[in-house]
Amino acid sequence: MKVWNLLKDFWFKEDGIGTVELILILVVLIGLVIIFKKQLTDLVNDIFKTITSKSKSI
Repeated sequence: MKVWNLLKDFWFKEDGIGTVELILILVVLIGLVIIFKKQLTDLVNDIFKTITSKSKSI
């Protein structure tokens, strides 16, 4: 229960991150995903291929 109280206090803390900062962070993250979409897709596909091939050997 103590962890829950700490998380609640952190969430409602007013001197933390503001709405504008949060929006800017999200815009940057979405921009990075758009820029590196092909590389991320290839990476995820390679990971799933590796998982699939390794799981067949078990």
